[in-house]
Amino acid sequence: MLLHLPIRYQDRTQITPLDELEAGDECYISGEIVKVNVGYGRRRSLIVTLEDGGAFLNMRLFHFSPHQRESLRPGAWLRLFGEARLSRSGLEMVHPEYRVFDAEPGPINPEVKPVYRVTSGISSARVAGWIQQILERPPDLHAYQSMGFTLEEALRVIHLPPIDQPELVESARRRLAFDELLAYYLVMKRRQEDLSSSPARALPPAHQLGKELLRELGFQLTGAQRKTTIDVLNDLAKTHATMRLIQGDVGSGKTVIAAFAAIRAAENGTQTAVMAPTEILAEQHYETFSSWLSPLGIRVGLLTGRLAAAERRSRLNAIANGDDLVIVGTHAIFQTDVVFHDLGLTIVDEQHRFGVHQRMALRDKGRLPHQLVMTATPIPRTLSMTLYADMDLSVIDEMPPGRAPIVTSIHTNARRDEIVEGIGRELVAGQQAFWVCAAIEESEDSEIKAAETVHSELEEKLPQVTVGLIHGRMNAADKSTAMRRFKSGEIGLLVATTVVEVGIDVPNATHMVIDDPDRLGLAQLHQLRGRIGRGHLPSHCTLLYEAPLTELAKARLNVMRETNDGFLIAEKDLELRGPGDIMGTRQTGERQFRVSDLSSDLSLFKDVVRTGDKMRTGDKDTAEAIIQTWAPPETGYASV
Repeated sequence: MLLHLPIRYQDRTQITPLDELEAGDECYISGEIVKVNVGYGRRRSLIVTLEDGGAFLNMRLFHFSPHQRESLRPGAWLRLFGEARLSRSGLEMVHPEYRVFDAEPGPINPEVKPVYRVTSGISSARVAGWIQQILERPPDLHAYQSMGFTLEEALRVIHLPPIDQPELVESARRRLAFDELLAYYLVMKRRQEDLSSSPARALPPAHQLGKELLRELGFQLTGAQRKTTIDVLNDLAKTHATMRLIQGDVGSGKTVIAAFAAIRAAENGTQTAVMAPTEILAEQHYETFSSWLSPLGIRVGLLTGRLAAAERRSRLNAIANGDDLVIVGTHAIFQTDVVFHDLGLTIVDEQHRFGVHQRMALRDKGRLPHQLVMTATPIPRTLSMTLYADMDLSVIDEMPPGRAPIVTSIHTNARRDEIVEGIGRELVAGQQAFWVCAAIEESEDSEIKAAETVHSELEEKLPQVTVGLIHGRMNAADKSTAMRRFKSGEIGLLVATTVVEVGIDVPNATHMVIDDPDRLGLAQLHQLRGRIGRGHLPSHCTLLYEAPLTELAKARLNVMRETNDGFLIAEKDLELRGPGDIMGTRQTGERQFRVSDLSSDLSLFKDVVRTGDKMRTGDKDTAEAIIQTWAPPETGYASV
């Protein structure tokens, strides 16, 4: 309960004069009632007008009793606490806390009041009362002191903030953030230790099929690809289970490293499961792996949710008897009827899109297979050392030669027709383009451009071009058809939502227009932009926004214009927006912290790693106490 922290504080230390009050202020005010009447608009309401020093404010009550109406009479005084808002009749407070006085009230009892996140039926005041009772007789908490506080001292400051030292609250919050991050780091390192002590089948070099693939690729690996491939293959030769995270910018060539790993597993007679977050990406991986591995005698199978019953049974049999040595799929791989003959390696693409329980389910399919995790979402090194402390880390920080840089420009919708016309000329010349929208269909309460509307607009304005449409609500077959037609060149312009963010590879696509880019995160914009620039032709990304933009939105879009470096963009995203986008738009619910804000607490991470490593060897009791405070006992460390 003590770790249920306030989401904000109310400053109840002074009364704000009415003539200084502004819309949005949350404060105490005081005034004499000069008028009371019932208004009959869309809803009946009691309107009480207060005056103080020649300034006025209305208190509006939509729910009121005869007793309330009787007590709120002209000549009485009110003290209110609430948020002022601007209405047609001036400033007002709607259903504030209030107290009636016969005459002008005396000084207030100053306090800084914590406000807690609550569920239906439980008020913030009730939670505050429970916490105060606990603090009167606090439980035993670990006594480790850091940054000037023990855990108990920091919690007291957070829940009972001192009026005369408001700066202590932020200091105490950082102390709790440090404790939480330290607990997380210790758990991650324990997972890594448990994993390294779990036996797994060693996959040493066998038939040198990787060298055959290297000869047939038609391109040279970059230095970063070679180094990462060696690291991965060395992992596979170990007799304990390994887990490695490969970070590589969009288009840096992670898939070929996965192929070398799958070849090593196949040489040793074990299977590889390759997981992708979408069916579109799974099908693309299937085509790529098949083209590389089938000539080597390694059979590749595809398992997705839309296989017909007979085809699915056939595929399950091929997996169970070991005919398929590489199985590419989506969440369908997690289902209980999927039984592997001998699973030696799992490869998870875009790992932040899978929940921890899904990854655990895949590990349960085999006897602790080796695991390879790939992400094109660059994560600042300072973060990844802590957040992925349970994995070994490889970074592909080098792009394949010959890639033309992507030029990004920013325009208002006033130039929309001009941009559409320019896209039309490029498409007639034989190139292809994406047009990305942040929404699928129009909404009355939103001005965001919708994919369905934009698709109709572009069909009308570009009759000489085949315009396709793809979005998340389409069934899998229709999405696959649209992507197949686009990859084959049958569709010249593909209108899409962010469903194309991950993994789509169409080298002939040289232009991307993104509507309402200010509605998307920097990391997501970078992922989308990575769908172009995959061939040798110059590529362009056009960010098309509706004016005006906020200063924050301008700063974020300017980052996109200034750099194509995903790691630099990740740093800026963390600085400007926070960690949600970097960690996967929070859609899996993983790595959510109660206290820590990964953007403002970035400076704590080095101390977290240093302190955690000391504790693991020199103060294991304190380490265990910190883990128990923040993380209940876990099972299956090695299974995640």
